Amino acid sequence: MTAVHRSGLSRREREIKSGTVSVLLLVLLLVSLSGCGSIEMVEENIQTITVVQVVDEARKNEFYLSNRPPLLESPLIKLPIGAIKPRGWLRTQLELMAEGQIGRLREISEFCRTERNAWLSPDGVGHSPWEEVPYWLKGFGDLGYVIDDERIIDEARRWIEGILGSQEEDGWFGPRRNKEKHDCWPNMVALNCLQSYHEATGDERVLPFMTRYFRWQLALPREHLLPGSWQKIRGGDNLESIYWLYNRTGEPFLLELARVMHERTADWTGGIASWHGVNICQGFREPGVYYQQAKDPEFINSALRNYHEVIYRFGQVPGGMFGADENCREGYHGPRQAAETCSMVEFMHSFEMLLKITGDAEWADRCEEVAFNSLPAALTADHRALHYLTAPNMVQLDGANKSPGLQNRGCMLAFSPHRYRCCQHNVSHGWPYYAEELWLATPGNGLCASLYAASEVDARVGADGRRVRIVEDTDYPFGESIRFTIAFPDDDRPRAERTRFPLYLRVPRWCSSARVELNGLVVSALPEPISYVKIDRAWKEGDRIDLILPMEIEVTQWERQAGCVSVSAGPLAFSLAIGEKWVKAEGKEDWQSHEKADLKSTPDWPAFEVFPTTLWNYGLVLDGTAPAESFEIVRKSGPLAAQPFTRDNAPITMRVQARKIPGWKMDGGLVGRMQQGPIRSEEPVETIDLIPMGCAKLRIASFPRIDNGPLGRDWVVAPEPRASHCFVSDTTRALNDGIEPRSSKDGRIPRFTWWDRKGTVEWVAYDFDEKRAISSSEVYWFDDRGIGHCRVPASWRLLWLADGTWKPVENKTPYGREIDRYNRVEFETVITRGLKLEVQLEENLSGGILEWRVGCEEKDGN
Repeated sequence: MTAVHRSGLSRREREIKSGTVSVLLLVLLLVSLSGCGSIEMVEENIQTITVVQVVDEARKNEFYLSNRPPLLESPLIKLPIGAIKPRGWLRTQLELMAEGQIGRLREISEFCRTERNAWLSPDGVGHSPWEEVPYWLKGFGDLGYVIDDERIIDEARRWIEGILGSQEEDGWFGPRRNKEKHDCWPNMVALNCLQSYHEATGDERVLPFMTRYFRWQLALPREHLLPGSWQKIRGGDNLESIYWLYNRTGEPFLLELARVMHERTADWTGGIASWHGVNICQGFREPGVYYQQAKDPEFINSALRNYHEVIYRFGQVPGGMFGADENCREGYHGPRQAAETCSMVEFMHSFEMLLKITGDAEWADRCEEVAFNSLPAALTADHRALHYLTAPNMVQLDGANKSPGLQNRGCMLAFSPHRYRCCQHNVSHGWPYYAEELWLATPGNGLCASLYAASEVDARVGADGRRVRIVEDTDYPFGESIRFTIAFPDDDRPRAERTRFPLYLRVPRWCSSARVELNGLVVSALPEPISYVKIDRAWKEGDRIDLILPMEIEVTQWERQAGCVSVSAGPLAFSLAIGEKWVKAEGKEDWQSHEKADLKSTPDWPAFEVFPTTLWNYGLVLDGTAPAESFEIVRKSGPLAAQPFTRDNAPITMRVQARKIPGWKMDGGLVGRMQQGPIRSEEPVETIDLIPMGCAKLRIASFPRIDNGPLGRDWVVAPEPRASHCFVSDTTRALNDGIEPRSSKDGRIPRFTWWDRKGTVEWVAYDFDEKRAISSSEVYWFDDRGIGHCRVPASWRLLWLADGTWKPVENKTPYGREIDRYNRVEFETVITRGLKLEVQLEENLSGGILEWRVGCEEKDGN
């Protein structure tokens, strides 16, 4: 991809370097230049401001639990739950959750019913024994702790007591069925629930409970520990809980178990161990977690390589996610490909973990990108429903099947409180965990503002552990300024007494001109992006720090996505403001003639489909040399709305010129695939509005670029293929999608098959908008011998449409039946508006096509 900044700077891999600013000299210079009066300059007041790339100090934190030797020192340390109180829009998200789907899930989800639930049963027998209850409880309990909601805390406590009461003599806990299968995956999630509960309450039963369970795991025959499926892919979750307990008990056997757990987990050090979306978001970090024990940089580098490989191959889109509408699939990597909602929250959690392990600020940037752009788009504004899949380009959220464009069959886009089993429960920890990570403790008894949102933090700092309260006032990510005010509450010391500790402020990767002011004076040189400003100072009551992060407009050109472009300002990606019509779903909706999608809408918990009321098929008209200059930013006056993530409440709008692209239409219920640009359009120039992607339930966030000059290309309207029959998971669009097969059994790419018809005469046909002169055709057969029952057909021929009648062409060359190549046939030129390919399938076998070209000079089959 190519990123163009208004400042002219490009995103790049940075060099590791740091610098120290002599603040005393800088302040004296400012005073001299400004002509201001004298200011207090006490030697121990301001010491230095250092710009560092990572938080990495030799000193320990004496007040908050970090890694115990021999694990690596913790650059950043999680504060106890309750130390951070979110305010502003983030507090609103949590309060909406409490009264929405997550806070009331027992009213909705059959898995969370308490009657004979396996997670509440002392003998571990009952319904819902798998992941759903702990998935929900993982965030539900934290939600109660973070906003101090007694109803939620009491309800979570009931489930926690059920888990604590289920432990057997050998150490196992939880549903009996899972033990019989040696399935530790649901327990990995339940351990997270217990960890948060212990952090919030200090309940002394949790540590010996976890110790007994981990002894049970270590005693298992190796072949019974993580034998397969989710648990083997996601063993890093178990590993994190082992380290959590080790840091509290120091039990040596836990490090041995951690080593075995790493060895038994799927190998993420050698590459992507699973291409399932949620598996990637949870699993890619595992080598980074084990790095704390292995101490070999290759492990943390493996996690970073995993991330970059996925993003490069399937994540060349705005919003921080990647296309895995169940699994990542070759040929399905454009901006219309979607991510699961639970992938979003698991990706955020991985970023939060790796931030603490490495101290590298870029993991915080990645977390914000998902949190501000993709997660809000997946939820209704009142948090009473979500949809399973969210894509950067998605203009209709209905109950229809989108397979194979989206891998999951059935309704995956409409908003439903009931339907989406895993996301419905797993989304619970997204915002609560985010709120718990706003502030982190640091070595040297300091604090780090790691993720920005209005909040206040109470923590112990300095040599003597004095209690400090820092109030953070900001509209970030919708505003550029963040103010931190220092207080020392409940303290009988003189107000003027100072306490020295380091305070770290993160500078995001997109900000090239950050500024720090202390009590109204600029005290830092311009820190480079992806760094921390470390202020090491003796602080006093009332000190005020202002961090200003100018949000320059950035235009990104995605070369691997046909040269389309997206635009952002700071951490916010922007998308077209599309009019929304919300339709309450009534029971079942027909989405195919032979199947139905049940949205499970009820009067108290309705499901919704959302349809566009305005056009969406625009390309952007941008300045060729300075594309960022093409946009005008308009900020809404007045205070920020409590819930800013809606179309009407969007705090920021961008205006830009655009032209419609008439040929860009819906395809199989999805936005039409992006075509190689720039695109030519003779439509009138219009001014369109863009809003933050997280505010848009319908969106176009990746745009074709318009160019009516010599580089412009026509948007090609491919003929809509027809067929005598097409298998439900296949598509006629595969016939001319231009995706090159690697072989006849290439399972990576879209395909067309006549399955499950066998031994019959079948056909596919192109209907052209106007007559064409055609004299050749090429077909690449699908043949999965050794895997399935599709073969090259016994014979085939081409027919052309002449005065409403199909006639065979006069072929000059044979009809080829070779696999792993195009079979080209030449024939006497015909002038026609239709071409048909007819096959005789082999007896007891079916067949299919990966690509069919007509007119070999037109590679895409048009």
